[in-house]
Amino acid sequence: MESTERLEEIAGSLRGENTLESLESLVELRSESERVEAVLVRRARNQGLTWARIAEALGVSKQAIHKKYGGRGLPASRK
Repeated sequence: MESTERLEEIAGSLRGENTLESLESLVELRSESERVEAVLVRRARNQGLTWARIAEALGVSKQAIHKKYGGRGLPASRK
């Protein structure tokens, strides 16, 4: 299943009437979105995008994104 389809499936389950199940789905949604973010950051770095540009796209500081992903085997920082 494609990542976006999985995110949509999980998000759809948040609309249920069972609050506890919705909370559990929310936890799963957070986890899956973090995984997708890591994949996209890796792809962006492989395409030559800088940490600064990736951070801008995610609405965070360059330092925050580099701290989060810089040690995960992604290509070294480009200036």
